[in-house]
Amino acid sequence: MRTGRPKPTLMLSREERQQLESLAHRARTLPHLARRARIVLACAEGRDNKTVARRLRVAPATVGTWRTRFVNDRLEGLYDEPRPGVPRQITDAQIEEVIVRTLETTPRGATHWSTRGMAQATGLSAMTISRVWRAFGLQPHRMETFRLSPDPLLIEKVRDIVGLYMNPPEHALVLCVDEKAQIQALDRTAPLLPMRPGQAERRTHDYRRHGTTSLFAALDAKTGKVIGETHRRHRSIEFRKFLDRIDASVPPKLDVHIIMDNYGTHKTPRIRAWFAQRPRFHVHFTPLYGSWLNLVERWFAELTNKQLRRGAHRSVRALQAAIGEFIDASNAHGKPFVWTKTADEILASIARFAQRTLAAHPA
Repeated sequence: MRTGRPKPTLMLSREERQQLESLAHRARTLPHLARRARIVLACAEGRDNKTVARRLRVAPATVGTWRTRFVNDRLEGLYDEPRPGVPRQITDAQIEEVIVRTLETTPRGATHWSTRGMAQATGLSAMTISRVWRAFGLQPHRMETFRLSPDPLLIEKVRDIVGLYMNPPEHALVLCVDEKAQIQALDRTAPLLPMRPGQAERRTHDYRRHGTTSLFAALDAKTGKVIGETHRRHRSIEFRKFLDRIDASVPPKLDVHIIMDNYGTHKTPRIRAWFAQRPRFHVHFTPLYGSWLNLVERWFAELTNKQLRRGAHRSVRALQAAIGEFIDASNAHGKPFVWTKTADEILASIARFAQRTLAAHPA
């Protein structure tokens, strides 16, 4: 017996699905529109409002609103309705000129446009240029780097590792293993000035080096707990010692699935022999240039942001003690990193990126 208000039927055409998927990936430039697109895509899978709300962490009423808006007005219903106000003085032709110039040209003697440079070239104000760029998600001053993996087994490795995160095997432990090498023990040349109301913490820009250490870490993908060990160097000898530590820490009844990158230390004859003698260990290598698939890298970022970047350490021993204290605090109060993207979504994103690259630079 059905209860509650009946939900309007939501069906998508192929073109609508493609446009919604494109909008859903604009979380940085148009976050509100991207959230609405994700709501509609989830509703199109046949899910009810409460399920979609829990999945996307929004209120059920919000899901109901955008479901109804899309059913009534399709894609146009996801955009904010125009509000009354002073009529705009900038024409569509002027806006188009700004967008075309931004996307297809560069100023003389420079690699990208600035708001003042574009304002001078178009005769508009710098504030107007800034508003147009913001409305269309254009940021000429920003640049991001990328590296496409040439690994011939990219698809298989992505599916393998993501499968371990989203559907881990029973009676087994999934460990993300890597090393953070050459961590420097840095001390500032003058004492830190602590934060005060209206004034940020201050420190000297120069520093003194007091040696380095290397951290080997294994992150339990399920619990978020970390097995960590510091060594003076990061050769295969030290890595084997760390593997012995893992072997002793994990109950013998559990299989161990280790996710790690293609660093040479992980593939020496010594390490291969170690794994060959322990059949309960299963190794999963990330794709070439695919260390972003290893969750321990996210934990390393936390270590850097919360301890290393602003820490002052007068010796390697003090640095190792600080790292150990961070590991203890992380294990006591930390939470696991939740992997959300499926392998299909990751591979589809890579395919879209490759297609855009080829379209921008035809042979």
